[in-house]
Amino acid sequence: MANTTRIRMALLQMNIEAGFPERNFAKLQEMMEKAMEDKHKPDVLMFPEMWNTGYALEQIEDLADPYGKQSTELLSSFSKKHGVYIVGGSIAEKREDGVYNTTLVFDREGNRISDYSKMHLFRLMSEEKYLKAGSHTGRLEIEKAEAGMMICYDIRFPELARKLALDGAKLLFVPAEWPNPRLHHWRTLLTARAIENQMYVIACNRMGQSGETSFFGHSMIIDPWGEIVAEAGEEEVILFGDIDLKLVDDVRTRIPVFEDRRPQLYK
Repeated sequence: MANTTRIRMALLQMNIEAGFPERNFAKLQEMMEKAMEDKHKPDVLMFPEMWNTGYALEQIEDLADPYGKQSTELLSSFSKKHGVYIVGGSIAEKREDGVYNTTLVFDREGNRISDYSKMHLFRLMSEEKYLKAGSHTGRLEIEKAEAGMMICYDIRFPELARKLALDGAKLLFVPAEWPNPRLHHWRTLLTARAIENQMYVIACNRMGQSGETSFFGHSMIIDPWGEIVAEAGEEEVILFGDIDLKLVDDVRTRIPVFEDRRPQLYK
């Protein structure tokens, strides 16, 4: 990139067919190719949560991608071919001890540079009965900028976002399957995480219907002031948006939240 502080995002707000991984792989590949055809090519592609299987939890042991192998083959080869970062939403990943909800990240050369498994499992959808919780925070670098990862329900835990910010994150990536009727929660929580941590929040939600649950999309890019850079509607769409990392430094200088913390009083 000519300007290393500016990064162009492409969020693939897609429908996900629960229980049909091959259909979802085909749809994702089609949307990735379309995103790279844009005249202003993106630097980063991002997808929704559990894009490979959807929430077919009762079948998840059979549907999950063993050690993320199929997902890695697709995303690694695509990122290398097109010279693009991929923050791979999240997948159902089968490991020896169970199934995890995992984000895989690839750099422009196709190298897998980070991963994060969802730390907080959402009991309203019985995730804890079928999935294993992750045990480490998600950190990565995009164009030498520190970034963090959270998945869907994680955004209700501000202490996780604050830890990522204290560790240096200027960007926060949030793949999700956030359903109706909680659009107000989605927009409010994402905006709060951006404002309180003075960071960009890049959140990709799914759209469409899965059983009796409907998903509203509204993928968003929010700047460190809490202003919306880009927001999708409820349709299947590729949402593009540009961020400027210099704004993070500017906001943190103007309102020195991190310098004014008094952690000794918070215990």
